Amino acid sequence: MQESKKSAILEFFGLILGCISMSVGINAFLKPHTIAPGGLSGLSVVLNKVTGIPVSVIMLIIGVPLVLLTFKIMGVKNSMKTLFGTLLFSFMVQATDGLSRMNLTHDALLSAIAGAVLIGLALGIMFKVDASTGGTDLIALILSKKFPNLKPTQFMSCLDGMVVISAGIVNRSIETALYSGLALFIIVKIADIVMEGFESSKAFFIISEKEEELRSAITSELDRGLTIINARGGYTNQNKDLFLVVLNNKRQENGLKKLVKRIDPKAFLIVTDVHEVLGNGFKEIE
Repeated sequence: MQESKKSAILEFFGLILGCISMSVGINAFLKPHTIAPGGLSGLSVVLNKVTGIPVSVIMLIIGVPLVLLTFKIMGVKNSMKTLFGTLLFSFMVQATDGLSRMNLTHDALLSAIAGAVLIGLALGIMFKVDASTGGTDLIALILSKKFPNLKPTQFMSCLDGMVVISAGIVNRSIETALYSGLALFIIVKIADIVMEGFESSKAFFIISEKEEELRSAITSELDRGLTIINARGGYTNQNKDLFLVVLNNKRQENGLKKLVKRIDPKAFLIVTDVHEVLGNGFKEIE
């Protein structure tokens, strides 16, 4: 019960912080140049340019019906949570609307970067605490139910692309579309960094004829653990041991490559990026 209460408080504050950061990014940097990096907020910026209706009002007109349409899909609890996020976000956008008339910078490129960083930070924080403000992901969810052969992410990519292109059309400038695309790219990257951190991990898969010597060197010289997987060669049909070593230290990564080359220059080595590593010796499981 205590853990559930703590999670709800974190989610609430994360949602507020995220809504403030996104609202500032939209009004202070993106809206003045009609930069629309996808999503409901980007679509609202485009429609605001065409109709003159406030961004916050457009977000409510589109966002609230979308949440109501997905009640059966998401369930009452998640739908109510998303509805609250939609209303709060619209309120924050309206509350910070004055920033769009302050002309903080006349440089569209700097505006695209600054706005994208603020929105990326906001999305990362909200993803981290499992908060939501609805938006085009709800449209993608509805469409994926109608067309089950296509994934929601595919619909989201199409919708974001259409918003980016429409920004260039209404502003009659290909540069606006390019800035919007750049902002979308930055948003995704910043959100990923907030979610996963700056840590970079790599997984090494090693096949060697000098198995015992290599195993001993990895555990003693590098002071790292490893997992031994029973494998069989598809060409030779012979049983082999496959070593799996996961490292999150650049120096150790280079050290492992040199170690393998020293012990068995003919070893077979596969190196791949690892999305996230949790557990003993790495980041704790949250």
